[in-house]
Amino acid sequence: MLSETATVVLAKITANSLKQMLDSGQVSCVEIMKSVLEQVDCYESSIRAFLLVRDRKELLAEADSVDRRRVAGQPIGALAGLPVAIKDNICTRGIPTTCASRILANYVPPYDATVITRIRAADGIILGKTNLDEFAMGSTTENSAVQVTRNPRAPDRVPGGSSGGSAAAIAANEAILALGSDTGGSVRLPASFCGVVGLKPTYGLVSRYGLVAFASSFDQIGPLGKDVGDVALLLGVIAGHDPLDSTSLTDDSRPETEKTELKRPLRVGVPREYFGQGLSPDVEACVRRAIDLLRSQHCTVVPVVLPHTEFAIATYYVIVCCEASSNLARYDGCQFGFRAPGCTRLNEMVSQTRSLGFGAEVKRRIMLGTFALSAGYYDAYYKKAACVRALIARDFDAAFQECDVIAGPVAPTTAYRLGENLNDPLAMYLGDIYTVMANLGGFPAISLPCGQTKAGLPVGLQLMGPARSDRQLLRIASHVEQCLHASGDWRPK
Repeated sequence: MLSETATVVLAKITANSLKQMLDSGQVSCVEIMKSVLEQVDCYESSIRAFLLVRDRKELLAEADSVDRRRVAGQPIGALAGLPVAIKDNICTRGIPTTCASRILANYVPPYDATVITRIRAADGIILGKTNLDEFAMGSTTENSAVQVTRNPRAPDRVPGGSSGGSAAAIAANEAILALGSDTGGSVRLPASFCGVVGLKPTYGLVSRYGLVAFASSFDQIGPLGKDVGDVALLLGVIAGHDPLDSTSLTDDSRPETEKTELKRPLRVGVPREYFGQGLSPDVEACVRRAIDLLRSQHCTVVPVVLPHTEFAIATYYVIVCCEASSNLARYDGCQFGFRAPGCTRLNEMVSQTRSLGFGAEVKRRIMLGTFALSAGYYDAYYKKAACVRALIARDFDAAFQECDVIAGPVAPTTAYRLGENLNDPLAMYLGDIYTVMANLGGFPAISLPCGQTKAGLPVGLQLMGPARSDRQLLRIASHVEQCLHASGDWRPK
């Protein structure tokens, strides 16, 4: 086994490499857990990625249990005793799930989400719950009712959102793997801002059972990791049909975790709409350099047209606000969660509970959604947005006839400074322009580091593939990652 000094570096190693070391007996699960907890002890007070880290003795006992089974020759699951951080809108039995909201501050679920059940069955160890924008509504993790998470690459900047806590935990080596949720880019944006890898799977590939609903036709749980291989490993565990989720895909679309060579020259589509006004020159330079690198590696770069891109943000926010208005109606103080004290009448109690329990951004989206669904406005807003959503999906179907994958930026800028856009919701919403498409269409998309600006801020490259092409997208992303790594354009130091 390793010396105590050597264990410090274990938290910085990829999950797949750690699995190989575990199999060969070079390290133990206990040593890996100690290394991760040392990182938490060192950085968590400044980064604040976690809302809760489980008891140290319990974590080490679980790691020791996996080690004992391995020594005894018993079968070990795919996650091999590695620590996994969980976004705090995914239900965990006996562990608080608050959605970073006052209204669920004391809620402890009596059941596990399906993804948690599968992680436990694969011998993953639940490390703790990570911070997020309240009910996953936001792009910076500043909308949390509990605390503000900082970007480990630049502590004066945001980590992105809403899965900012999970991305920050990976970037600070406070976890080996992590889960987030992606409604309009909430896994990919923080992955880009923090210089890690994040995937939004095909809608329905991963069960939403136990994910606290924000916008049900968009929400999708997705993995984050240090590289594409780690993301594929975790996705391979959590993907697959779930009878508890009516939107779960019924066919076997589980992604492969092994690396497979691409069988033909890769066709990379580049939308002209993604490189116009509003894109930071530094971000554009990094993304174009990555695309030029792929061209030099005998990939065919194909121009594609996505004519309804300009309507994407408006379409997305109309529909998600409508769904949020419906989903969050359950938080009324009657059933569970926070209840306003001192109220004597039902209407007063409901009104006070929601006023005191929800933050400003959540209230804003509920009000927008309620207005769009109200009599006289349904056809003008929600119905029209649903029609445009279908047109956007059709644009991508046509584009994927011409290419295997679409490449572009994840966000128009690098990570914002803390507080920079907090009082400008429109600027925040416009930052989702490149990510909402995958949620509107339900197809998979991945963010991987493609370099950094002169100021040292990470930049992410987004790759999108057709629905149910998660296997192929992971293979392509792994190929792109290898090209970037060979060129030196990988992740910030």
